[in-house]
Amino acid sequence: MERKGKIAASVMCAGFDQIMDYVRRFEEENIEYLHVDVMDGTFVPNLAYGPDFVKRLRSLTSITIDCHFMVDRAEEKLKWFDFQPGEQVSLHYEGTCHIQKCLDYLQKKGVKAMIAINPGTPIQVLEEVADYISGVLVLNVNPGFAGQKIVPHTIEKVGRVRRLLDSLGHPEVYIEVDGNITVENAAKLYAQGADIFVAGTSSIFREGDLKELIAAKRKAIGW
Repeated sequence: MERKGKIAASVMCAGFDQIMDYVRRFEEENIEYLHVDVMDGTFVPNLAYGPDFVKRLRSLTSITIDCHFMVDRAEEKLKWFDFQPGEQVSLHYEGTCHIQKCLDYLQKKGVKAMIAINPGTPIQVLEEVADYISGVLVLNVNPGFAGQKIVPHTIEKVGRVRRLLDSLGHPEVYIEVDGNITVENAAKLYAQGADIFVAGTSSIFREGDLKELIAAKRKAIGW
């Protein structure tokens, strides 16, 4: 069967007063994930959603939470969010000295633990954690702000990640991509093996009919 990509809609790209309007539309369009960026102003030069926001959002929708955790000392902060079974949480390899401890914590809660890698992070870090993760989040821009242009080499980097995971005996570990995921870039990343596509200002949070924008995105990722 042809592989179908999934969409993770980035709530950071919605105006604060528009978030729930978008969430209701996403429910109608059967969007698979809500992508929530958590930023502490230290690991990245920006501040974004904290535990109260995530808990409230979880209570207002049935769409699965997909949380990108951009913080220092992640091992101290994960418990604040009360992540639930089936949710996805991406941790940066560089964001903690205790990555194994963090992955164990998430696994015991039934959370799908993922490793996030920046454009400059060597993919070899995955060799040490591949046995303990459900997915890899490949950042196609340097994290912290929406609206950046894609770092070109990260397109083929997705292919290298896919081949590495397969060589390690983990074809089931999926790949998510985030950063300037236009329809054109989504098609290229899909061809490299990406499975989940974060949708932000480059694709669905822009001028145009939302249903048509989502349809164009899905066409590019195997629908």
